[in-house]
Amino acid sequence: MPLASSLLYPEAMEVHFAPDVEKKLNDLAAQSGRGTDEVLQDALAGYFDELVETWDMLNSRYDDLKSGTVKPIDGEEAFARLKAKTEAQRNRSE
Repeated sequence: MPLASSLLYPEAMEVHFAPDVEKKLNDLAAQSGRGTDEVLQDALAGYFDELVETWDMLNSRYDDLKSGTVKPIDGEEAFARLKAKTEAQRNRSE
């Protein structure tokens, strides 16, 4: 499916999708009344924003661990805490 943005690329960019993904894109574009290129640009912009936020959060957490502000716990302990918290929430709702 050729994509073109006259502001970013002087020529079209071609992107190939699996048939099921292309169908979803076409359906969403039709439902929203927008072109597939607009839908994809919005989706990619949102993805990149989330990716930057995730990297910032991970870098911040790493800095906290490195500085000693936060102490690491092992995976088994983290799982046990999560399991206990889930059980406590289930017991409150009963």
